[in-house]
Amino acid sequence: MLSAAAPIDSGLPRDAASILELAARSMFDLFAGASEGMILVDRNARVVWINDQYRRFLPALGFASEQEFIGRAVSSVVQNTQMDQVLSTGRPILIDLLTNRAGTFVVSRIPLRDEAGEVIGVLGIVLFDQPTTNLQPLIAKFARLQQDLDDARRELAAQRGAGPRAERQSRYTFASFIGASPAAVEVKRQARRAAQSRSPVLLLGETGTGKELLAHAIHAASARAEGPLVSVNIAAVPDTLLEAEFFGVAAGAYTGAERKGRVGKFKLADGGTLFLDEIGDMPLSLQAKLLRALQEGEIEPLGSNQLVPFDARLIAATSRDLSALVAAGTFREDLYYRLNVLPIRVPPLRERRGDIPALVEALGEDMSHRGTPPPELTESALALLAAQAWRGNIRELRNVLEQAALRDDSDRIDADLMEAVLRDSGLAHVQPALPPLPSPPDAGALLRPLLEQVSELEQRAIAAAMKSTGGNKLATARLLGISRAKLYERLDQKQGQP
Repeated sequence: MLSAAAPIDSGLPRDAASILELAARSMFDLFAGASEGMILVDRNARVVWINDQYRRFLPALGFASEQEFIGRAVSSVVQNTQMDQVLSTGRPILIDLLTNRAGTFVVSRIPLRDEAGEVIGVLGIVLFDQPTTNLQPLIAKFARLQQDLDDARRELAAQRGAGPRAERQSRYTFASFIGASPAAVEVKRQARRAAQSRSPVLLLGETGTGKELLAHAIHAASARAEGPLVSVNIAAVPDTLLEAEFFGVAAGAYTGAERKGRVGKFKLADGGTLFLDEIGDMPLSLQAKLLRALQEGEIEPLGSNQLVPFDARLIAATSRDLSALVAAGTFREDLYYRLNVLPIRVPPLRERRGDIPALVEALGEDMSHRGTPPPELTESALALLAAQAWRGNIRELRNVLEQAALRDDSDRIDADLMEAVLRDSGLAHVQPALPPLPSPPDAGALLRPLLEQVSELEQRAIAAAMKSTGGNKLATARLLGISRAKLYERLDQKQGQP
């Protein structure tokens, strides 16, 4: 006779609560080990935890360390995230495609609830990010569609072109920075890399070199392109009004203040980019408050005791030597280091003379759109422009072209008219045009080595420049757009020739 089977002891819990707890723990451990990354946000949509796998995405998202990432609003650090939506609706998004600066991923977003059923956070899981996954064709198609959608949105916004939001959109892209010289190519390369980061950018260069244009282009190429671009020229705002301009004013803060208060530029730039032009002119008394705002991500409007959070990427520009201002005690050293994270030197026009013909054409086209006839220059007039020092850079070049176009009654502007305009513009010394290239050589000359012919052309240009500067080697080097050491090297080579 068979005895009754002994009860099976599986070690599993039998009550529903324990089963759910075990399943949740097991699923979490499974995802933590098998997924490509996990991120957790609290009920305020701020990042509170990431796992080891997720840390490898931080550099691509623009963060050097986990400490900089944790504690921030998830929408400000993970582009195109939908975790805010899950937090507000309480509904999970089990399978989705996410594209941002770190790549395109298959993700899940799961709401987390307390015992009362209230949503207290969201867990985000990166399921796949490898190109070898079977979902790669779908990911590639999604990425193409997303790019098409972004392009269509930008084009539609440009066509509308009106309204308060359009006023705070970027007006320029990297295509607007005209030039194919090595100096122009390098500055655009650096600016494009800066656009992929969220760190502060510091644009350094003389007035009129295109710093504001580059600020617009960096914003347009960044993940914040859909957000506002707010510009403040510090040199144009009285010192007494700068604090209100930056941080805003609470309602009734002082006699004469606006009844409803005033929103400052920091808050207006929330979700976008704040461009501070001529940062070197900021009064010392305000620099400490700017530094605190950048470090804490919070501002305190005038007349208010409330801290207002903001999320804006900072781009600053100056034509002054900030390191010299720090040494003189007129610019805070700690603020300088905070701004000087991604410095980009914008070259003056005299260092990229080869771009002048293209700039003349582009400026002429813009002049025609504004009702001024575009100038037609002879080769000698163009050569004269290429020889100038251009202390006012592109802004000065435009002014000279407009003057020449308005003076000209003929079809083309020659060198005589251009020289007269240059002198009347207040230039201390009009540089003569460099000698034109020699006529094409005959067949016998073509047999000479190429390096020999190039060296001869260099020596001719150096001789003409030395003559025009009265033998001043520093001025000659600047005129030719080369270093003084390079000039000495070329002069030594000339002396050593038989």
